[in-house]
Amino acid sequence: MIKRILFAFLIFTLLLPVSAAQAQDTPPPSGPIYIVQPGDSMSLIASRFGVTLSDLMAANNISDPNNLAAGAKLIIPGLEGISGVLTTEVLNYGDTLHSISRRNRVPEAFVRKLNHITSPSELYAGMGVILPQQENVSPLPYRFNLQPGETLLEAAIRTGSDPWTLTSLNELAGTWGALPGDVLYSPTGNSQATQASGMPSAFLSVQVSPLPMTQGRTSKIVIQAQPGVSLGGMLVDMPLRFFPQEDGSYVSLQGIHAMLTPGPYPLRLEATLPDGTRQSYEQMVVVQSGFYPNDPLLLVEPETIDPAITGPESQKILELTRPATPTRYWQGIFQSPAYFPDCFTSRYGNRRTYIGSGTGEKYFSFHSGVDFCGGEGLPILAPADGVVIFADFLTVRGNATLIDHGWGIYSGFWHQSEIKVTAGQTVRKGELIGIVGGTGRVTGAHLHWEVWVNGIQVNPMEWLEKVFP
Repeated sequence: MIKRILFAFLIFTLLLPVSAAQAQDTPPPSGPIYIVQPGDSMSLIASRFGVTLSDLMAANNISDPNNLAAGAKLIIPGLEGISGVLTTEVLNYGDTLHSISRRNRVPEAFVRKLNHITSPSELYAGMGVILPQQENVSPLPYRFNLQPGETLLEAAIRTGSDPWTLTSLNELAGTWGALPGDVLYSPTGNSQATQASGMPSAFLSVQVSPLPMTQGRTSKIVIQAQPGVSLGGMLVDMPLRFFPQEDGSYVSLQGIHAMLTPGPYPLRLEATLPDGTRQSYEQMVVVQSGFYPNDPLLLVEPETIDPAITGPESQKILELTRPATPTRYWQGIFQSPAYFPDCFTSRYGNRRTYIGSGTGEKYFSFHSGVDFCGGEGLPILAPADGVVIFADFLTVRGNATLIDHGWGIYSGFWHQSEIKVTAGQTVRKGELIGIVGGTGRVTGAHLHWEVWVNGIQVNPMEWLEKVFP
């Protein structure tokens, strides 16, 4: 027995140096570390860094590319001269290579190489920009513009810094190297220093949220502008309407269509100064998928999917929801209009195919609102203050009510058995406006509620979960 134990121990000790030698013969993969972000995939990460999927998997000893979790650390092969941990920063509207480089104190050429950027036009607001995490180096928190006629010394005094520090941090050729309107960064400053936007002088600051934008969501654009400036613009193909807020800023709310193809789209801002001159700024913004599923096939009455009926009816609703009343009627968060607020039979954005009973004719669309549980006879409540602009029967929508909440925001309530309000009537939050029914294009009695934001139907649940604007 003792001989057997000694023999096993001898074999074990002989194997140890061999294993160590084998490990040393194959050095571990090297390269920068990327932290996996929500929504990432192995193929997407490989494409982002310009490496093959097989090389990325081999460097990380991964056999299943689908087994990837947010927060995981991946070695990125093929990036010679780059080490350390990489992070992702979402590009803000108005950001440029200059501003990204200066704010994070990373050479512009390095940012280009790391993100495979060949042209400034490839920088879209809402995209993730890969940057290295540097030890003992934090992004510069304060940004400012050099005003016309202002020297860097004067700007340094204004921000509590000195011209030599600003020259070094912003990689200027010298204290004379800063140009009026250029966005510079400082380690010190104040709240007014952060108003610099890098845009034309009419725009003191611009905030676009959320970024990236998402199919079916409500986007918010807040602008601090020079006094007397009137604002406008365009997002995708929708004209923006701006309304004043109590703090002196202007806000525009705009829906993103649920079936808009994901990708970059133009966001153009326009300003007319008191003397009539115009300034504008445009940058592409990223719209991402809302990941809406398909509903089961729905069998309905043929007339409710007849284009001769659906077309004019949809156009009527579009015309009713097109104006933007300058008065804001609603305050705070919306409340659910349903008797059972937490029970749903269908969600917003679901892709739908309708089949006409007895004809086999098909009609493809998306679900433009939320369907709540509950049968005929249940009460429907106003989700917020507003003015009723339509209360009548429609072939597809049945007994329908539209409420104008102001600023281009509308609520629609379809398929009612009974309408309890009239056009022109002012309603208050929580007030009875109708009774649930099964009129129009339905497969059973239910409440359909939708919200329109500047001509686009959006997910109503957003308005139950956060305060706009």
